[in-house]
Amino acid sequence: MSKLAFLIFVSCFLLATFSLSKTGSAETKVSGNTETAILAGGCFWCMEHPYEDLPGVSKVISGYTGGKKKKPTYKEVASGSTLHVEAVEVHFDPAKISYSDILEIFWRNIDPTDAGGQFVDRGKQYTTGIFYKNKQQKQVAQASKKSIEGSKRFSKKIITKIVKAGAFYRAEEYHQDFFKKNYIHYRVYRAGSGRDEFINRVWGKDKEYKISRTGLNNAPQFTLVGNKTGSKNHLTKLQYYVTQKSGTEPPYKNEYWDNKRPGIYVDIVSGEPLFSSKDKFKSGTGWPSFTRPLVQENIVQQRDATLGMVRIELRSKSADSHLGHLFRDGPKPTGLRYCINSASLRFVAVENLTKEGYGDFSTLFSNGL
Repeated sequence: MSKLAFLIFVSCFLLATFSLSKTGSAETKVSGNTETAILAGGCFWCMEHPYEDLPGVSKVISGYTGGKKKKPTYKEVASGSTLHVEAVEVHFDPAKISYSDILEIFWRNIDPTDAGGQFVDRGKQYTTGIFYKNKQQKQVAQASKKSIEGSKRFSKKIITKIVKAGAFYRAEEYHQDFFKKNYIHYRVYRAGSGRDEFINRVWGKDKEYKISRTGLNNAPQFTLVGNKTGSKNHLTKLQYYVTQKSGTEPPYKNEYWDNKRPGIYVDIVSGEPLFSSKDKFKSGTGWPSFTRPLVQENIVQQRDATLGMVRIELRSKSADSHLGHLFRDGPKPTGLRYCINSASLRFVAVENLTKEGYGDFSTLFSNGL
């Protein structure tokens, strides 16, 4: 029996076995501060496994997305009539693993040059795609794809699509954690599919990706030079008061409240990237205000009960600098206002990003300033 014939036999056996299971295709919900990444890489059994045990990943859900039919079944998607693809929804904590890391692992588990499916699974329902949830994910995905293209690791053109995420429908329960529930069947299918052979040939020793902890866009890891005491030497009196003593500068009488130049804002102590001018808005408060961080994991939130009220304090991760506070009265799309002290920041203009070691963020401004 040929490899393909054997796989078809196994697939038919599994489908017949599980077709009696109850359909569980309701749209999934996300709670708390967890972020999600929706990725299509062919058979979702093979895409659950690489993410399941990663630090910062709370769960991985197999499902369907990309089509218009609501709550599709496996049989409907497998027929190719729904325009849905098999995909996984990865729930992760951006403080422990970045979206950029999620994508690095994605590339190492697919053939991004195959327009007809993935390995033994053929048809549009098995094609690859990155479904971004917001503008930031879109920018990171585009930069990640560009990096893969530039690596020349693949001899053919990369055709993996990057599209806005629509509804994601949870697949039937028997598909969830399939590799755990049906380990032998999973190993038989995967071994014969050609996926592992392809990964080993293309990636070799680089197939095991080490979580970088570098944040979005694969930006370089910034470390604090010296300790808190030593940091005092290059800070002004106001900068020290704000960053080290959790002080607050006067509104309107600070350096960046009305700064309109394109670029990024980094921690005044450590240099870790924090915010982008792309997300800055005029709040009318007299302090620099942003709708979101540039690198989510570089911002730490903690409870602040001073001044007779409970607020959310923002601090930088590496330097532990006091930055400001988070409020839920910002504009769309996040509805958030990151109210930041200018004294905690240093501005790096877009024309100086590469010179100062922040070149990876230049792509954010490539389509206009």
